[in-house]
Amino acid sequence: MKNNSKNIVSYDHENLIIVDFEDNEIGNLSKLECHKNKGVLHRAFSIFLFNTNGQLLIQKRSSQKKLWPLFWSNTCCSHPRKGEEILNAAHRRLSDELGIKKVILEYVYKFSYTAEYKNIGSENELCSVFLGKIDEDLDINENEISLVKYIETRDLLSKMENKNEYTPWFEMEWHTLSTTYQKTLRQYTTI
Repeated sequence: MKNNSKNIVSYDHENLIIVDFEDNEIGNLSKLECHKNKGVLHRAFSIFLFNTNGQLLIQKRSSQKKLWPLFWSNTCCSHPRKGEEILNAAHRRLSDELGIKKVILEYVYKFSYTAEYKNIGSENELCSVFLGKIDEDLDINENEISLVKYIETRDLLSKMENKNEYTPWFEMEWHTLSTTYQKTLRQYTTI
């Protein structure tokens, strides 16, 4: 595993896709504006990657993140940019953040959520959740990620209940995956 701190891959001024609750595109707005105050509903994605042993790759967010810095989160989460298809954006971010070039992503479900972080800003996203398997070396972008590790998933829900160290979307998504989508999740890990 390599660490790469030279690549800045996310900018406050990049245009994100504003959507309604049916995921119809209704405009574009800068990332900064999308996350101010209560936030503006925008398209997002969240990825859970598992190794051949069924362990989940999680990341500790960089201290440079405005929202939830140094919190543990799922493998990768971000937004498509204006004019970008969500699957292309997911592959772009996996490459940008983790150096992952070859992975097949399975779409599982989509949900909307809001979460406020202190008085700094909010997430207000319509988020598509993807699962995948990886078996390749990682090249960590330290501008995005401070640490990564593989974890066993059997008791992840109980760990999340008692600690305030996980991002809210990670907690919501894992709860849904491990209850509503157990059959799909079992193709990747034991729960």
